[in-house]
Amino acid sequence: MPDITPTPARQTSATRLSFRNGNMGMKWCCLLALSVALTVPLHALHLPAAILIGPMFAAVVLAVNEAHLPIPGPAFLLAQGIVGCMIARSLKVSIFYKVMGEGPFFLGGVLCVIVLCTLIGFCLARWKILPGSTALWGASPGAATVMTLMSQGYGADMRLVAFMQYFRAAAVAIAATTMARSTTPVMADGAASVFWAMPASWPAFGATIGIIVAGVYLAHMLRLSAGALMVPLIFATGLQDTGLLSIELPPWFLATGYAVLGWGIGLRFTRATLHYAARAFPYILIAITLMIAGCGAMALVLAHFKHVSLLTAYLATSPGGEDTVAIIAATTPGVDMPFVMAMQTVRFVLVLFTGPLFARTLSRWVER
Repeated sequence: MPDITPTPARQTSATRLSFRNGNMGMKWCCLLALSVALTVPLHALHLPAAILIGPMFAAVVLAVNEAHLPIPGPAFLLAQGIVGCMIARSLKVSIFYKVMGEGPFFLGGVLCVIVLCTLIGFCLARWKILPGSTALWGASPGAATVMTLMSQGYGADMRLVAFMQYFRAAAVAIAATTMARSTTPVMADGAASVFWAMPASWPAFGATIGIIVAGVYLAHMLRLSAGALMVPLIFATGLQDTGLLSIELPPWFLATGYAVLGWGIGLRFTRATLHYAARAFPYILIAITLMIAGCGAMALVLAHFKHVSLLTAYLATSPGGEDTVAIIAATTPGVDMPFVMAMQTVRFVLVLFTGPLFARTLSRWVER
């Protein structure tokens, strides 16, 4: 009689097969539980975009274990619209007056950061470290979520772009936090508790939802690449500046949108993708180190000529992690907050509108 006692290997295979073929409700419960378990500690550590990275990591874990969970297309598009309105909420016309007052040297610092990171991405693409234009999208200095979402529409591997963008955002956050704490003691951070306690204005919330739905629908009808993010962003920014719209995004609504995006990205991963990312990791680490070091050198020049503190200059030139930079700048004595946020915002806008053009143009050079 053959031995049918399950060995550990058989048990593992059987468990994986059972999970893969399990009911959809059990898979969603596992995804939700794992997302919460990963997001809470990341948020406590003030990691950039923790409410996106936690669900994304959770989805990656399920995806590599062959748990097939389809994310409805409309939900993923609406989540992009939520991100577009979130960006529009922080785009104030008044912040650009700071730029005009600082002159060409200010814009030169912004452009130097963009050129440095684009050059590093071009080298990674030229040496075939990452496929196609993926490295060019992954190396863009800032707008991590936007670049990740837009990259898919232009033929890049969105999974590897997300890996490179969020790993760099975490590295930048660690470097900026370390420098801030070594320079001056950081005050207690109350921004997170204020944010989560903010009440929602229901009429404004309804108008914001209307802008999201209308923008996503229009982008879908016009078949615009990354239009689900860009059309609501443009509409919401214009209406907000004219006083016709007050963008209201309750924390639970924003967290839901980020979670859907994280799941949509993470569930696309496969074991082959993770193996590819692991092989490219040493090169990505070197590239990120060069970005941080290069921006640190620019901060020294900026601090010397503009007579701002070294920490202010470093936070202004750091390549990405705008939310963490904003928290550190707001809670650290002696930091010129308007200067930091003006430089970060200008670079964000330039990357947002020139990043796709640079990626397409440079990817054609790589192919030739």
